[in-house]
Amino acid sequence: MLNSKRPDRRVFSMVAAAAAGISLAVAAPLAAQNSAGEAAGESSVTYADLADLTLDAPLAITAEVRRTSRIDPSRTGPVRPGWARIYVEAETKSLLAGNTPIGEKLKYLADVKLTSRGKVPKLKGETVVLFARPVPGSSDEIQLIAPDAQVPAAQINTVSLRSLLAEKLSPDAAPVVTGVRDVLHTPGNLAGEGETQIFLKTKDGSPASIAVVRAPSQPPVWGLSTGELVQIDARPPRPGTLEWYRLACSLPAALPVEAQLASDPALRQQAAADYQVVIEQLGPCERRREF
Repeated sequence: MLNSKRPDRRVFSMVAAAAAGISLAVAAPLAAQNSAGEAAGESSVTYADLADLTLDAPLAITAEVRRTSRIDPSRTGPVRPGWARIYVEAETKSLLAGNTPIGEKLKYLADVKLTSRGKVPKLKGETVVLFARPVPGSSDEIQLIAPDAQVPAAQINTVSLRSLLAEKLSPDAAPVVTGVRDVLHTPGNLAGEGETQIFLKTKDGSPASIAVVRAPSQPPVWGLSTGELVQIDARPPRPGTLEWYRLACSLPAALPVEAQLASDPALRQQAAADYQVVIEQLGPCERRREF
């Protein structure tokens, strides 16, 4: 049952202003977030969903919900049909990531999916993971980076989350891939032998490339290199890693025609085929959040 206590005006002032910005922009919340107890223990947040939230959030916090109150959309902007915007008071359990001090008590807004009866789910006592940014000058207020950035802890793979947080801060982390720059296939001396170099665009301009190597009567082998030199022993990234996410969730499904450097149709065709090998072996970037 929702707490009838009204949130203080200062918090409403903060969240109403935030509603016009990125942190509370109207976006569809997690489709997997259901009423408390539903799908208990299931990890319904995909790795890509988790990476999207983790990499964009200055703060990652585990907290226990203490009070919730439904907010009239007229105060904070439209809410997706079938969902409700709520004011939450929670008790901090741990700060998983972030260097900004936060209080033992937290206040914020979140969107939650209504139950089959059109009610706000009972969240009191539930442990959640919050992906947020701090509110300047207030240690007990946070802004979620998206309306759905309050996620039931039971739906998150803890190992994946901690690994992502560590990789996010690593100086050796794979760069943010934004597309394909150039591609060139070079045939070998033997039939069925050759190598395709796929040079990637990255957000910070750092070098990144994929080499697909073919040998006679052997399946193609490929790997990612993230330095000036191509790593001979490079192999495909393991699914469920930041390196995999950077490729699987960023590369286009088909090789852009303008990226082809060769004019020979046979070389262009082989380059496109090798690119498809990469895409197929990476597999789909599955997301369950609805945008």
